[in-house]
Amino acid sequence: MGSSQILRSTNQKSLQNACRQMGSILELHPDLRKKVYEVAEVAGYLWQKGWAERNGGNITINVTDFVNSEICHLKPITEEKSIGLVLPAIKGQYFYCKGTGKRMRDLAKNPMENGSIIRISDDGAHYVIVADYPVQPTSELPSHLLVHNWFIESGSPYRATLHTHPIDLIAMSHHGPFLLKDVLTELLWSMIPETKAFCPKGLGIVPYCLPSSKELAEATLKELEDYDVVMWEKHGVFAIDTDIINAFDQVDVLNKSAQIYISAKNMGFSPSGMSKEQLQEMTKAFNLPK
Repeated sequence: MGSSQILRSTNQKSLQNACRQMGSILELHPDLRKKVYEVAEVAGYLWQKGWAERNGGNITINVTDFVNSEICHLKPITEEKSIGLVLPAIKGQYFYCKGTGKRMRDLAKNPMENGSIIRISDDGAHYVIVADYPVQPTSELPSHLLVHNWFIESGSPYRATLHTHPIDLIAMSHHGPFLLKDVLTELLWSMIPETKAFCPKGLGIVPYCLPSSKELAEATLKELEDYDVVMWEKHGVFAIDTDIINAFDQVDVLNKSAQIYISAKNMGFSPSGMSKEQLQEMTKAFNLPK
């Protein structure tokens, strides 16, 4: 290790020790703590389900509504860093982000040691970390913030983005016919009534793209105009909602339907599924989108 690397490592450890002495930002801000620990709760679910191998998956939530004047006056604990995009709608906004290289199972136990709260600079092109430690946000931060920028621009109440690797849904994405528009949506809706009730927009499809690429981000944003959950072929899903619990729930019900379909196939038959008439009855009874 060179002298400059040793100096950076020493400075980082000194900063982390100083942050620990100050205590967590969450201690005096219960509403903010609640939102961050919802992320920790979901991170635990993702690990338990096997949807978050190693450091797989990412979560970003907008916590601006839970930031008071005291937090607004906090000094950054890092220098400004480039987002790589100009996102004017989220300037001055605050986000809790999973850290790059961090594991969901660790985040579930210690969310502020495996994630950080960032503030977007006034130019909409940079950010600083304000708490608790200088944990670098996910490498997919630009993609997540692009979606959050769209939420604000469009007046959406959504404030959470989730990327995870649900096993059964990913398995189904390896079958070409399922990737045609709304084929998988109709199939998953037909497996159990709750799926259409709790994921009424269905499942968008993005053909395989390089992970973390601009191409993937742009294709996902386009699909989110019509869907709240998007399947990335042979990779995972990206889900949005008002909060992280609801985003997780949508993925959970879709994957349950996938499990029912795969279980039936493993027993040697193709499940009949709910009929179009039964689905129409559900749509009308619960006032769901057509």
